[in-house]
Amino acid sequence: MDRLDMWKFFHKLGSPPWFFSIAGAILRWLVPTTLFCLIVGYAWGLLFTAPDFRQGNSYRIMYVHVPAAVVALAGYYVMALAGAICIIWNMKMAEIAMRATAPVGALLTLIALVTGAIWGKPTWGAWWVWDARTTSMLILLFLYVGVIVLYETYENKSVGSRAAAILGLVGTVNIPIIYKSVDWWYSLHQPASITFTGGSAIESSMLYPLLLMITVFYSLFACCVLGNMRTSLIKRESRSSWVRTLVEEG
Repeated sequence: MDRLDMWKFFHKLGSPPWFFSIAGAILRWLVPTTLFCLIVGYAWGLLFTAPDFRQGNSYRIMYVHVPAAVVALAGYYVMALAGAICIIWNMKMAEIAMRATAPVGALLTLIALVTGAIWGKPTWGAWWVWDARTTSMLILLFLYVGVIVLYETYENKSVGSRAAAILGLVGTVNIPIIYKSVDWWYSLHQPASITFTGGSAIESSMLYPLLLMITVFYSLFACCVLGNMRTSLIKRESRSSWVRTLVEEG
């Protein structure tokens, strides 16, 4: 794809009818595939992996906790990038993407925090500790919620989306802090078990279902964001001819 084709594709993304159509086509195969892989991943991780020699069966919650945390972090970058596009080019689809991503990211962060607390009780003997990783993840939740609240607070949605986008961009400094918190400060969390520069600290029979679940959570994230964007488009463009055509055909 040359530069001209890339710009054409970029402009197509700004077209509500085109995006609604292509997102629907993606969701038609992505949703069932994701649900199938979700069932396979959970069955694999919960039923067919051996208990950990130290933590017993309690470690199995990592098949929810780790994927939720990983995708919550990546989702913040997606939201921030959409916010940057919204500020620079005033692209309405970017604003919709930012708004659609924020609640999904907030939910994933909340899941990561709750499952981390459940996992922490038998492992650390406490539901919550104010260590660097858990505290920075809590800040991530506040940032997601802050983006949602800022947009909804302003009656002028253009001003609200700009304020939300600025907060999203400023909040990106928290992401590397979360990633490196276990290396920079004393933390009850162990260092990263999956690395791209060295061997994994997780036994392969436990690692493969975890990698599958991380992939599935990325797919779930995409399904939720695309679904949210399609819903927002229908509400925002309710008076447009292409929406009326959809209603008449549906």
